[in-house]
Amino acid sequence: MQAEKVMKSSQEQAVASWINYLNQIRLDRLMEALSNEQENLEKAVATIRETLNIIDRDIVNNGLGRGGERGIHGFIAEVAECGIGNARSQIEGKLPIFEWINDNGPEDLRRGAVLIQQKFVNSGNHLSLQAIQKHLEHYPNFIDRGGVYQIPSDHYEKIRELLNISEEQANKMPTSTGEFSYRQWKEVHDFFDGGKVSIDSIEASKLDYKSVQKNTYEDTLMGEEQSIKERNTGRKNQAYNENKPSLNEGLKASVVAAAVEGGTTFIIDIAKKKREGKRIREFTKDDWNEIAVDTGGGFAKGGIRGSSIYLLTNFTATPAAVASAIVTASFGVANQANMLRQGRLDELAFIENSEMLCLDAAVSALSSFAGQVVIPVPVIGAVIGNAVGTMLYQISKDNLSAREQRIVEKYLEEIKNLDEELMQDYKNFIDELSKDMESFMAILDRAFAPDMRIAFRGSIELAKELGVPEDEILDSKEKIISYFMD
Repeated sequence: MQAEKVMKSSQEQAVASWINYLNQIRLDRLMEALSNEQENLEKAVATIRETLNIIDRDIVNNGLGRGGERGIHGFIAEVAECGIGNARSQIEGKLPIFEWINDNGPEDLRRGAVLIQQKFVNSGNHLSLQAIQKHLEHYPNFIDRGGVYQIPSDHYEKIRELLNISEEQANKMPTSTGEFSYRQWKEVHDFFDGGKVSIDSIEASKLDYKSVQKNTYEDTLMGEEQSIKERNTGRKNQAYNENKPSLNEGLKASVVAAAVEGGTTFIIDIAKKKREGKRIREFTKDDWNEIAVDTGGGFAKGGIRGSSIYLLTNFTATPAAVASAIVTASFGVANQANMLRQGRLDELAFIENSEMLCLDAAVSALSSFAGQVVIPVPVIGAVIGNAVGTMLYQISKDNLSAREQRIVEKYLEEIKNLDEELMQDYKNFIDELSKDMESFMAILDRAFAPDMRIAFRGSIELAKELGVPEDEILDSKEKIISYFMD
């Protein structure tokens, strides 16, 4: 019976330790994800701040501004596109992807192997297409070398809109409102019908034309920083949702716990029958029915245990070993209550048995704790600690003499008395400390009173209270004059 009890207790704590291990893996993944997201945020924000510094230092504040009044926004756009693109990549946990060339060559940026020439030109309302045409005249092989042209996002959207309008529609659309320009429509279609540049060789910038002007770029980049922080919050929430307790994991814990407890019950019942002198082939139909009923009960209890431990460990501040002990004690007390209702126990026996069941469960939990600390291997440490602790407890409980029990009771009584004495000492100390604090605060109030005379006297009291030697306290007119004048 002792072996069976140890085996059953170890099985229960093994289930608890396994569920705790599942929880710990999930929490470790969550903490790692949150740590990575914080690191990504710091890198992305640092990139935005450095982008601002570069624009301030190298473009806007170098005399008249790089590129002059008409071209400064183009250089701002290059640096901003590079910084924002890299920050958006970093917030996703990736490496920076843009490089600012800054050599007045045929490309302004590189994105991996892709060469990018930016054209942010609004004059003439040509949607940056004339600037692309001029660049292509100087560098006719730019597109063949894998280059693309990048234009403001609002220009790109307008070009796409005009390309989707047929000539028949264009002839019918009103131009007086200013929303549509036939001349602009024709210019766009003529540009792409020429065949030198396709729409696939042009891409939209992350920025529109207005957002990279001298008086708007700071707001643009600070807005991007805020957007990055919001994205970081979203990614952290996503990491939490992916690693929070779930119904599927709870069901998994319940199924495994049911299988383990049912299997353990089955083995214990087989072993019990064999100890009675029966061989397995000699088991009767009644024997197998009894084993089946017990095993089914084990499956049911295991399922309840698994789901209960999962809920207690994830939604309350309950360690797994304690959660398992609570479930075990609950099963035992419920069984005792049923026996009481049937008249098989009196009230005294019910109380004594319930107390012992709770004590057994507490010892099991404490032993599992100790075993996991000494042997920090998931499940194994808890099982070994539980087996050793439970066995020692059973031996002690069954073999302590009355004299030894009295010694233990006396020790517990002494501990209780000492605890009461310490509590009284603690209360007295707190009362004394409160009085001293009230006195000190009163002195402090006087030392910093608005009335100069009260404050002067209060400062003297405060200095004395803090242990300043009296000969060093400036408590008279003569001492004050001597201190400042001598």
